[in-house]
Amino acid sequence: MSKVRLGAIGAGWWATSNHFPIFAAHPDVELVGVCGLGPELTEIRDKFGFGFATEDADELLDAGLDAVVITTPHDLHHPIAAKALDRGLHVLCEKPMTLNADEAWDLAQRAEKAGTVFLVPYGWNYKPFTVAAKKMLDEGGIGEIQYAVCHMASPTRGLFGNDPTHMLERWNSATAPNPTTWSSPARGGGYAHGQVTHSSALLFWLTGLRAASVAGRVMTAGAPVDLFDAGVIRFDNGALGTLSGAATLADGDKYQIDIRLFGTDGVMMIDVERERVTLSRYDGTRTELEITPDEGEYECLIPPARFIELITGASSENNSDVEVAARSVELVDALLRSSSQDGAEVAVHA
Repeated sequence: MSKVRLGAIGAGWWATSNHFPIFAAHPDVELVGVCGLGPELTEIRDKFGFGFATEDADELLDAGLDAVVITTPHDLHHPIAAKALDRGLHVLCEKPMTLNADEAWDLAQRAEKAGTVFLVPYGWNYKPFTVAAKKMLDEGGIGEIQYAVCHMASPTRGLFGNDPTHMLERWNSATAPNPTTWSSPARGGGYAHGQVTHSSALLFWLTGLRAASVAGRVMTAGAPVDLFDAGVIRFDNGALGTLSGAATLADGDKYQIDIRLFGTDGVMMIDVERERVTLSRYDGTRTELEITPDEGEYECLIPPARFIELITGASSENNSDVEVAARSVELVDALLRSSSQDGAEVAVHA
């Protein structure tokens, strides 16, 4: 096909430091227009080569696009993505896809009806070692999953506490993260929506599990939003699991994602921090993947490129589609509801 006519809604720190450079350099992309707020918008238009800039999302969506990338504050994802899907556009929507389960599954239904690509850019879902781990699981490496551990920790206490200095240094963006996005409960701020979205989406993509119920607690430790999260999960297949998250690693520490899966035929461990994937089967077979040093470090280079490849037909592998994202959203939504009810077990879905 001809170049993908792409528009962007949202022009903040993550869009300008990650997505826009990738799309601007992609030979199969035409950057039609960018929608955002603030005096920097014209400069951003010129820097990345967008055809026009506007503060009106509808104007952009009606500009003859094939696809749109959405990097607005979390609470605006659903209405914009819904409009895009209803126009038959391909959508790359930042994480968390939405803030509640109903909106997440609404987008899933709209995407199915539209028949277009919907990708949520979870970087760890595209790492060679996680792709290899999923292949082993899909081949029955541990049998049926009976118990799952999913833990994440990040050096993000400043981001959720109104001081994004470390994140700016990490991502080298001239556009500061907006504190109203990351440290406002009403806008989806907090560690659960901001980071547990990563680990849970990785878990659901790897395993195909879906949470049925959760009993959860969160703690703010004096911050405006949650810094610590914990939950006990029942999955649809009857398996038990735990989910945990902590925002307070020291600046510069490596991100932690630790997923441990216990099945009827064996055990798999996936450790992002120490870059390990091991499979230990009860028949005595043991496998440990060789992983390139620093492959566990977070980056999001493949998902935007894969989005274009899915549109053009160059790839059919979507490791973070709308259903994976919806399963993550519904679990985080239920965890927060449970915490507001003193940790009572609540249903994740009907």
